[in-house]
Amino acid sequence: MAEAQRTTIDDAEVARFSAMAAEWWNPSGKFRPLHKFNPVRLAYIRDQVAERFGRDPRSALPFEGLRFLDIGCGGGLLCEPMARLGAEVVGADASATNIEVAKLHAAESRVKIDYRAETAEALAEAGEKFDVILNMEVVEHVADVDLFIGKCAEMLKPDGIMFIATINRTLKALGLAIIGAEYVLRWLPRGTHQFEKLVRPDELEHALASSGLSVIDRVGVTYNPLADRWSRSRDMDVNYMMLAERRAVSAADPDAT
Repeated sequence: MAEAQRTTIDDAEVARFSAMAAEWWNPSGKFRPLHKFNPVRLAYIRDQVAERFGRDPRSALPFEGLRFLDIGCGGGLLCEPMARLGAEVVGADASATNIEVAKLHAAESRVKIDYRAETAEALAEAGEKFDVILNMEVVEHVADVDLFIGKCAEMLKPDGIMFIATINRTLKALGLAIIGAEYVLRWLPRGTHQFEKLVRPDELEHALASSGLSVIDRVGVTYNPLADRWSRSRDMDVNYMMLAERRAVSAADPDAT
């Protein structure tokens, strides 16, 4: 299939999340798991960005001067914290309904964010470049993972970094993230995730490597039902995060082509 005919957009997934758009900022609603998950994501992003760009994570605006893309941003649950930390943030989502919800909440919160109802393909075609790309809980919902990762990678500046968070395609994930979360505990609407669309770490690493990025960190995320809290873990069998970078190539680099 020619690339011109390929797309990252799964229309059914866009429609599913558009239908739930009004729930994005309700911590007790359909996106409750993301609200619970957010502190782990935010801490990981803050710490890694500070380390890679030589910033003090305790300062008032540690991300000042950095340009962020939150691709598949939904209602803006990550965009707003990033903007408050000083980043220039572009939030993009294929669902125009999600973007309208995100814009409204940002206006109410008096946070400046550049929200766009656009695809990764459109942004890459426009030549957009970013220091940091947040690709969180998105790859399991796109139509073509390799194309999606490739288009995101095109937008990463030299020495830029991309965060990816998703769900592993394992029987353990089927039991906990789909059957348990959607059918037993009803944390998420049924059909939020399809097992065959989940992405294994090795598949994600291959897509990143094919796009010129190197994986520099991997971490699992696990849920403690007694504490009702998510935390980082070595266990990547269900939820996991990866960090990849586009290394700047100098003329003195022996690996330069």
